[in-house]
Amino acid sequence: MIDLTLIPLGGIMLNMKQEIKKRVTHRLKIIEGQVRGLHKKIEEDAYCIDIITQTSAIRHALSSIEDLMLENHLSTHVVEQMKKGQHKKATAEILSVYQLSKKK
Repeated sequence: MIDLTLIPLGGIMLNMKQEIKKRVTHRLKIIEGQVRGLHKKIEEDAYCIDIITQTSAIRHALSSIEDLMLENHLSTHVVEQMKKGQHKKATAEILSVYQLSKKK
C-alpha cells in the first residue's frame, strides 16, 4: 500500500506520494548543504570556476526536485482533473510548467 500525504487542490484534498515526498525532502537537505558550501566559498573568495561549478550542482539538484514534483502532479492531480472532466485545466497547467522550463 502506498502511504500518501494530503495536499490541497482547489478545496479538494489529494495525495502526495510518500516516496516522492521522502526523496524531495532528502534532496532539499542536500541542497541546503550545497548552498551553505557556496556561501562559504563566496566568503573565502574561492576560485570563480569552483563557485560556478557549485551553482551548477545546486541548479541540477533543484531541477531534480521539479522532476519529482511533476511526476507526483501527473500521477495524482492530473489523474483527478481528468476524471472530473477538467481536461483544459490539466493541459493548461502542464503547458505552463513546460513553458517555464524552456526559459531556463
